[in-house]
Amino acid sequence: MKFNTRKFGEIDIPDDKIIAMPLGLPGFQGKNRFVLLERKETRPFCWYQSVDDPNLALVIMNPFLFNADYSVDIEPALKEMAWKGDALEKMAVYVVLTFHDEGPYRITANLIGPIIINTLKCEAVQLVIHDSPYSHQHPVMEHQKVTSHPENAVGR
Repeated sequence: MKFNTRKFGEIDIPDDKIIAMPLGLPGFQGKNRFVLLERKETRPFCWYQSVDDPNLALVIMNPFLFNADYSVDIEPALKEMAWKGDALEKMAVYVVLTFHDEGPYRITANLIGPIIINTLKCEAVQLVIHDSPYSHQHPVMEHQKVTSHPENAVGR
């Protein structure tokens, strides 16, 4: 499928790489199809580009790269999306980043709203975690140097 994006111009993505978000993305009504764009020059950051809106592209990242102790219970996602029985290693966890005017050392991550992608089914859901020790503005550079080639496993 070919479509235009504001950030990358026209791109061609195989239909089997389009990620469906049947429940949508909170705050972005009607935006239910996305594609994960990984560019070597922007690693470890990825783009979560909307197929439905060329102007919507979120910068996302594997949270385990900057917070090895991050833990998220994906049981609600498995239940809500009827993913029971799907292998946990087929689940990828990403968090949405915010880049602040103060520069690259002021990047924050939304650790209470992870996006869980079932890579087997090309479906995703954004969890909203209540009563969490995490923040929606967790500093990315706080813990350690961010690595560029991660594993993205659940339950790490």
